[in-house]
Amino acid sequence: MVEDEPDAADVLRGYIERYCEERDIDVAVSWDRDALDLSRSSRLADLIFMDIELPLTNGMEAATLLRVYDQETPIVFVTNLAQYAIRGYEVNAIDFILKPIRYSDFRMRMDKAMRIIGRNRSACLKLGARDSLRMVPYSEIVYIQTSGHDVAFHCIDSEEPVITRGSLAQLEKQLSDGPFVRISGSIIVNMAFIRSVRGSEMRLYTGESFELSRNKRKAALAVINNYLGGTI
Repeated sequence: MVEDEPDAADVLRGYIERYCEERDIDVAVSWDRDALDLSRSSRLADLIFMDIELPLTNGMEAATLLRVYDQETPIVFVTNLAQYAIRGYEVNAIDFILKPIRYSDFRMRMDKAMRIIGRNRSACLKLGARDSLRMVPYSEIVYIQTSGHDVAFHCIDSEEPVITRGSLAQLEKQLSDGPFVRISGSIIVNMAFIRSVRGSEMRLYTGESFELSRNKRKAALAVINNYLGGTI
């Protein structure tokens, strides 16, 4: 939890512990008063509740910095002002909660977060790369690109792509349960890495920029809108 108000932090901690007790989930909750504490911490989190109105660095700025090196950890924004929440798509936040928090509202957000955490942990793609077999989590695949019969899987923290043989059409069906969208005849993108879409140009947090093809653009934008909650 990143929350500068002790009373609000106590309420949120109580809700987290109540939820986890009801579902028999082991949980450890940490509390930082400002976003700088989070950025300096070496702790690994499964879920972050981030207040937006914070001293020094606000929650939106902190989430932007976090996404430079962590694309996947789910973030739920906690705020007094609903208009801030619509910017959550910029940092791939999964949801927001308005203060004062009610447990019924919190429980629905937590159910969604737990589904995402479970999906991130379990979803993998089996890749037969030349003379080896590799299991790659969906969360590590940034984008997939074809050239002829070669399919290149560009993964986070990997200098060289994993090369296999196959077709993008087959992969599109195989990855239909994941956060992927086909944006052209040769590229599939992991939507968790999308930084922005302006016109036909898509930019990723990892620095790549792609053009949405004319015949894929409408369908791709619909999928992206659905994934991001209708914010493009």
